[in-house]
Amino acid sequence: MNFTHYDLGNLEKGRIIEIVLQGNAANVQLMDSSNFSNYKNGRQYRYIGGLAKQSPVRLQTTHSSHWHIAIDLRGLRGNVKSNVRVLPTKLPTINQKPLSSVPSLIHNRGFGVDTDSGNKPEYDVFISHASEDKEEVVRPLAYALKNKGISVWYDEFEMKIGDSLRRKIDKGLGNSRFGIVVISKDFIKKGWTNYELDGIITKAISGEQIVLPIWHNITKKEVIEFSPSLADKVARNTTLNTVEEIAGEIAELITSVNG
Repeated sequence: MNFTHYDLGNLEKGRIIEIVLQGNAANVQLMDSSNFSNYKNGRQYRYIGGLAKQSPVRLQTTHSSHWHIAIDLRGLRGNVKSNVRVLPTKLPTINQKPLSSVPSLIHNRGFGVDTDSGNKPEYDVFISHASEDKEEVVRPLAYALKNKGISVWYDEFEMKIGDSLRRKIDKGLGNSRFGIVVISKDFIKKGWTNYELDGIITKAISGEQIVLPIWHNITKKEVIEFSPSLADKVARNTTLNTVEEIAGEIAELITSVNG
């Protein structure tokens, strides 16, 4: 049986092990020494974990013992790369910079929008995303922003049968003050999302729009490989913040800009 093995050594009860997967879904199993021995030898065994379809995975030891991680593709096709680490007993506090105080978001005239010109954008935000992320992140975010009084260009709000997708997107991009980009593994693969991102980045460079990235189930390394300039921007991460928290901070920023 082919599997990837990580020997974690002796760990006390309650320790958290973080497993990061790249590629295929995989069976992730945390076992003490006796159960790992049974696993290797094809005997009945007990484990913590199971089929992991998203990354990272965090598992917790149930007692003090010598622990092991085994990752295999039994019953699955494809391949997977993995990294494993034992988290510190006390996780460090993550201090995120508030969106409103980040110099890279501020241009010479307010927040990159010339409010003196009289050309007020029709929408506060344009949301660029992959359809696979609608259910978990995008739809709740769009409704949360709308409920906070923010005007949102979101395809489910704007698109009707027979509409030209490209024309609607171009209109939304051209008439939005902020470009929210929900970056995920699915986002990176899509043609339309890359078209939207190109438009947002172009407007950001010219000072017409502000990019607000949201990372969803993706690592910084993957974002850097996709777009180094995008990885350098202050972002929010769905593993650290709830959708409601992200919506609240974005709404507060937009309200402050609108005055």
